[in-house]
Amino acid sequence: MPRPLLPSLQDELDRITQNTRALVQAERLAISEKATAELFATGIEDRILRVGAKAPKFTLPDALTGKSVHSADLLSLGPLVIKFFRGRWCPYCITELEVWRDLHAEVRSRGALFVAISPQTPRQNDFTLQQHNLPFPILSDAGAAVAERFGIAYSVPDEHRRYYQGILVNIPFVNSGSTYKNATESSWRLPLPATFVVNRDGTIVFSEAHADFHVRPEPADVLSYLQAYGD
Repeated sequence: MPRPLLPSLQDELDRITQNTRALVQAERLAISEKATAELFATGIEDRILRVGAKAPKFTLPDALTGKSVHSADLLSLGPLVIKFFRGRWCPYCITELEVWRDLHAEVRSRGALFVAISPQTPRQNDFTLQQHNLPFPILSDAGAAVAERFGIAYSVPDEHRRYYQGILVNIPFVNSGSTYKNATESSWRLPLPATFVVNRDGTIVFSEAHADFHVRPEPADVLSYLQAYGD
């Protein structure tokens, strides 16, 4: 099957960046850019599980059904595309999920399954699913515990927490239902936006994540990899 001719996801994300820079104060942008640089400097990209590694097994609640979903059960049905995203408050994440929504039939035609994972509560994940008409499961990873096992979890630093408060993004609330005042450390945990493809034997065959949340893998590349490696 030839590689599908798809619009560039990165072009869509770059347009969001351009619009944001035109509307947001330079000092606020500087805080976000500093946080991204500091996250990269932690070496987190060196800890991401690579191709050839075994994907950690997980059991997480599904937003739509409330039932536990086991990764082993998913893999028994076919290769698995795992999309970690930060939350419904992130326009980059939502744009990426909507692109995968439109490609869901293509994923299934290649014998694969797609699942999205975020640290949001099941209620917030259900809002995400319903608002954007997503056809795939969204699983809740409290405290980014599973993301940690994939090497992509981090804690939002204090300065950036104040930045989010200033722009009315309540990460502790969407992740745990708590207020800023009683937020736990785990409610400030996020994953790098990441995409993994896992073969039915549990081996990771595609792995991409970036400390810079503006950058995401092209779905066309992931689909081509499914074609090359899917069972």
